[in-house]
Amino acid sequence: MKKYVYGRIERLYNSLVEHGVSDDIIKEIVDGGEGIKETTKPDKKAEWFQYAMIRMDRLLPEKERLAIRENCACCLGGKRLQLSKQIAKEYESLEDRIAAANKTGYVFGNGIKQEVDGTLTVSFFQDDLPQYQCVCLRKAREPISETYCYCCGGHIKHHLQIALGCKLSCKVISSALSSSGKKNCKFSYIIVE
Repeated sequence: MKKYVYGRIERLYNSLVEHGVSDDIIKEIVDGGEGIKETTKPDKKAEWFQYAMIRMDRLLPEKERLAIRENCACCLGGKRLQLSKQIAKEYESLEDRIAAANKTGYVFGNGIKQEVDGTLTVSFFQDDLPQYQCVCLRKAREPISETYCYCCGGHIKHHLQIALGCKLSCKVISSALSSSGKKNCKFSYIIVE
């Protein structure tokens, strides 16, 4: 029987282990996670993650915790993976691949924009909405650290790397979670090779 029955907590725990975090720090970060289940009310799940991210931010260096959260990404296979591979196979240039990725909103949010400096910006929603809601923690009552959002950043990074055929680094620009719904979920990607 799994110790953490809620999948998102299990992924966090597994990622902490994979990254070699010490048992005592893991125990502190996931404290109370065994009590969160699929049937737990969404606001309680969000509250648990709020405090888990506070603990991660306090206990782990930034580079390590962001890599751990990127590793928690979900939805890496299935139709999204198929579409990402199809883009890589059918298009040659980076520009053509970005254009094709923008036609598959299912995978890459509201769109990919190549900035003047070459970075790629991905937005989950259209700009200028009156309110934004995290797709993962819809009932968050309080702001949650952007550390949590590197999971979604990792999801996009996984598929973009496949579609574009290059290695990327990820940075959260803004998030619905950390802004209490006032800002769009936006990520910046730099081509590193």
